[in-house]
Amino acid sequence: MKQIIPPTECPACGSHLELVNEQLFCRNPKCPAQWDKKLEGFTSTLKIKGFGPSTINKLQIQDYSEIYQLTVEDIQSRLGSEKIATKLVAEIEKSKSSKLQELIPAFSIPLIGRSAAAKLCSVVSDVEEINESTCSQAGLGPKATENILNWLQMDYYPNQYRDNLPFNWKNKIVEKKEVTGVVCITGKLKSYPTKAHAQKVLESKGFVVKSSLTKDCNYLVNESGIESAKTQTARDRGVIIINNIVKFLGEL
Repeated sequence: MKQIIPPTECPACGSHLELVNEQLFCRNPKCPAQWDKKLEGFTSTLKIKGFGPSTINKLQIQDYSEIYQLTVEDIQSRLGSEKIATKLVAEIEKSKSSKLQELIPAFSIPLIGRSAAAKLCSVVSDVEEINESTCSQAGLGPKATENILNWLQMDYYPNQYRDNLPFNWKNKIVEKKEVTGVVCITGKLKSYPTKAHAQKVLESKGFVVKSSLTKDCNYLVNESGIESAKTQTARDRGVIIINNIVKFLGEL
């Protein structure tokens, strides 16, 4: 059998290929084949409509910052349409308001998607607060932590993204309210005009409101006084029956 000799150079950029677990990898971050995919992922994640593979190829963007330097004239000269160029510039402009939670997954960092970004943004108020400690606080695994720290040191800081990209890299941490209890509402209400209104009030006080009597419910709202099967089940489980929401909240 003829021996197959694997290639040693990337066909797209000519960089040396690394063999890992019988797979070949190009480690050149500027490899055009990889870059086009990263750029497509970036524009897709930030919901910049119109940046498909064909458009990316024609625009020949070499850096994320170049996206934000494009003018209608630039795009029109490469795509041949003023209408498309105007739409693209408007889409690019909208993306400037992207929040940190949306920005982090846009850079194609392995294992750092929307879920990991949300976890990070629950503990950091600025991208530059991301470190081993905050990654641990956010519940990221060792590999995901390593990947985002590598991105900071090898991509974010060297390319001066804070200065060169028009984003607000800060983040407003939303404090999680402590759950006061789990409530189910049944029957007609007297204290509020609608269940939606009552739900909003209860949630503002830290309660989780459910539509059915689940096993984790510890309160049942029954202002009608009708002894339904749901009310009886609640009593059997030792669930507290609330006859008047306003009075109940006033006693807390």
